[in-house]
Amino acid sequence: MAAGKYQESYSSRFSYCKYQVFLSFRGEDTRKNFTDHLYKALVDAGIHAFRDDDEIRRGKNIELELQKAIQQSKIAIIVFSKNYAWSRWCLDELVMIMERRRTTGSIVFPVFYDVDPSQVGRQTGSFAAAFVEHEKSFNEEMERVNGWRIALKEVADLAGMVLGDR
Repeated sequence: MAAGKYQESYSSRFSYCKYQVFLSFRGEDTRKNFTDHLYKALVDAGIHAFRDDDEIRRGKNIELELQKAIQQSKIAIIVFSKNYAWSRWCLDELVMIMERRRTTGSIVFPVFYDVDPSQVGRQTGSFAAAFVEHEKSFNEEMERVNGWRIALKEVADLAGMVLGDR
């Protein structure tokens, strides 16, 4: 009985999902290598995945389109790379993804690409350097910066995949 209730609840939360997977990544770091291979593997397996350069049409509001795509995805795969935290777009996506996870129980799968999960969670190494700059640039929006920090800590505690630079 309990399993049936869970399955019913899970399916009703995800009754309309345009995408099976939302890919979050820092384009400069992984677009032309790991993320391209991952996206191709998903597509080849028949999985409808959202990747910003394929799904957002010219003239559309990027932030709104990303937000809609996150809300309409069952699973988020976040590819953390050394420069991920330098992108406010990536960090904003991460906050939205983790909020969706908290509210709907959607699945979040982190991939740590040539970066250790502890660097992500504790914001050390390149993540620390990025946050020094974010605190300067967003000194009037420290709540936003703190939201990024919390989301990074939260996602680093999830089971994921740790990969070297390959």
